[in-house]
Formats: sequence, C-alpha cells, structure tokens
Amino acid sequence: MKVAKTNYCRFLFTIILLALNPVLSIRFPDRIASNQPLQTAVFALGSFWRSEASFGCFNGIVRTTVGYAGGSKANPEYRNLADHAECVQVEYDPRVIGFRQLLEVFWASHDSRQVFGQGPDVGNQYRSIIFASGTEESRLAAVSKEREQSKSKSSIVTTQIQQLEAFYPAEPEHQKFELKRNPFLLQLMGTLPEEEFERSTLATKLNGYAAELCPSRIQKRIDAKINDIIKKGWPILREV
Repeated sequence: MKVAKTNYCRFLFTIILLALNPVLSIRFPDRIASNQPLQTAVFALGSFWRSEASFGCFNGIVRTTVGYAGGSKANPEYRNLADHAECVQVEYDPRVIGFRQLLEVFWASHDSRQVFGQGPDVGNQYRSIIFASGTEESRLAAVSKEREQSKSKSSIVTTQIQQLEAFYPAEPEHQKFELKRNPFLLQLMGTLPEEEFERSTLATKLNGYAAELCPSRIQKRIDAKINDIIKKGWPILREV
C-alpha cells in the first residue's frame, strides 16, 4: 500500500495507536444479505495466491477461496497435490457481474499460452483451466477461448476446459495470502475468527488491493478511504 508523504506522520501515529491499544481492533461482520442469489465459478491460472487477488476487487465478487481441483486424488494437500491444479473459487452476484465478465478477468490475469506453468512457477499444478458447471458455461468458455486464440496464431492457448467434479479448499494459511502479508490492512479491518476472515467480502477486496491488482478506479477509492481513516486516527475499516 502506498501512503502519501503528507500522511506519513499520521500513518506512524496510527501504527503506534494500534500497537498500544489492541482493543481497538474491533470486528465488523460483512453486510451480506442472507438471501443473496450467489453463483460459483472456479478457475486455475497459476499460483492461487495471486489468482485469488486477481478477482477480489471487482464489483459483484462476494468472496473468494483458494483450493485444488482438476485431479483424481481425494482430499489433496499443498504438499501432496497429485494431479490437481491450484485454483480459486469465486462466489459472485450474477445481478452485478456475470460468467462472461469473470472469463475476461481470467484471460487478462495470466499468460494462457505458457506451457506447464505461469511465470517462474513451473509445474502441472500451475496449468490454466476453466472449470465449467453445465453446458452453458462450457459454451461460454469455449467461445472465449476461441476469441483469445484469434488474437495471435503464433502460439497456442493452452487453457483446458473441464467440468468441475470437486473443489477442495486449501489450508487456512493460503487463504487471502496477499492480505495476510500486510499487517496494517489486517489491523484496519479488525480482528476476525479465521473462518469468518476467509469468508469475508471485505477481506476479499482488501486481498486484491494489497496485491495492487484492483482496477485503477477501485484502487484509488480504497486509497481515499484508508487515507481518511489515517487522518481521523480511527483505525477501523468497515467496508470499501
């Protein structure tokens, strides 16, 4: 997170305040309507730490969870994935964002033409996959893949399209990884039990923000909210 020089003293004051007054880390549950008609999509696009952050900031994304899918092993673990891929499960409100838009985020967030990995992460677990649920999602995925391939004929899009058989959530230490690397943001949002933290919409958005993967307008909006909190000296972030 970038803090303007003019706010540097206030930033230090807030950190000191948090350190001396841990009771100020008050938790605020997410304001999510219980009858919200959520849908779920699963994508594999390299390391799931960054994959999760890539989806977190978009309007309509309610929560994200990293995990494993695409293989045959029951109950895979990070140190024993077998033939599974690292992936991210996205829960979203279809009234705000649709599967087509999620596919756009997917293609824009990784190199679908890289074989057997993403960037420095090499291996079968980092392969590119769209996990479809039903024939309509399979159709939309295939159309989007053809469109992506048409952008250049010099290399082949390696992305697979599979029907989702099972999604296995990853261990707690891998959830919201980018946010967990930013103790200041964790303090701003307050103390949450691990299970509530993993399902938090606020944590989902701040995870994308911490990785600087939010769209510019959303990144700036969150910057403004955080700077306002720093100015007021009240270290609680309810929503972004």
